[in-house]
Amino acid sequence: MIEVEGLRREFKVATSKGLRRRYKTVTAVDGVSFGVAAGEAVGYVGPNGAGKSTTIKMLTGILVPTSGRVRVSGVDPSKQRRDLARRIGVVFGQRSQLWWDLPLRDSFDLLRSIYRVPPRDYRARLDECVELLGLRETLATPVRQLSLGQRMRGEITAALLHAPELLVLDEPTIGLDLESKERLREFLKDINTRRGTTLLLTTHDLDDIERLCPRLMVIDHGRVLADGPLDDLRAEVTPERELVIDLREPGPAPDVPGVTAVRSEAGGLRHHLTFRRAEMTAAQLITLVVRQVEVHDLAVVEPEIDDVIRKLYQRQTLTGRTSVES
Repeated sequence: MIEVEGLRREFKVATSKGLRRRYKTVTAVDGVSFGVAAGEAVGYVGPNGAGKSTTIKMLTGILVPTSGRVRVSGVDPSKQRRDLARRIGVVFGQRSQLWWDLPLRDSFDLLRSIYRVPPRDYRARLDECVELLGLRETLATPVRQLSLGQRMRGEITAALLHAPELLVLDEPTIGLDLESKERLREFLKDINTRRGTTLLLTTHDLDDIERLCPRLMVIDHGRVLADGPLDDLRAEVTPERELVIDLREPGPAPDVPGVTAVRSEAGGLRHHLTFRRAEMTAAQLITLVVRQVEVHDLAVVEPEIDDVIRKLYQRQTLTGRTSVES
């Protein structure tokens, strides 16, 4: 679906302040390589200026790479933009593909004509998106009068009318309220699992990644720091897990070799224990705990995704490494 080898993009930036202009070369993407298989859902994250948007623009044919090779759905994005447009859908959180002064339905009709979608297929896809995204009451409303959440759901619908193999999403939930975010995430998860639509998602809202993307790529200073299953990356950089237990009666924390009681709460009713993934499974620890104390409730707490990403950045700073194999 996506093949990227040694992708590099440089920009010339003016640096002089006087009459004689000088330039310096800035590398936004520096030798990035990765592949995305059909049907995957991949999160592509990094701080501002890391190279995320530049990569997306090269994948969608907006920018031409300085060097390297990129193929998306079997075509070269910068040389075959028309062919690529028929195979992918793109949603940018702060840019619109809808006509501002037209009713939402008219924007969809125009896009049907542009992509030459057969009427029967168009009606089926539009009806499905309208139903699942709750857009029926807004079809006659001009786009400029829609709320941000309604417009973003319209953008997703517009990107899917021609049944793309790949959906590229750049900050799709930016500025949305919690209800709109949840509705959009559920829809995207559905089209990925049921239709097999490939998702490539860039976002600063890490809850989007947690909910939608089993695989995570982390980029910084134009280079990929880590690429692999989210659970594997979490285990690699955060070797400890946490077990929270609620006792039926107040008492001391269970004493299990190799396990650390980090704190107690509610007068001894709740205890937080940490244990190393490589030495013990959660099931083994729970078995040992319930032999010592009467448990009312318990939960295994995994490190937050933002903690995982922060530790990846910290490790790069300390070691100077620019990539992580996983």
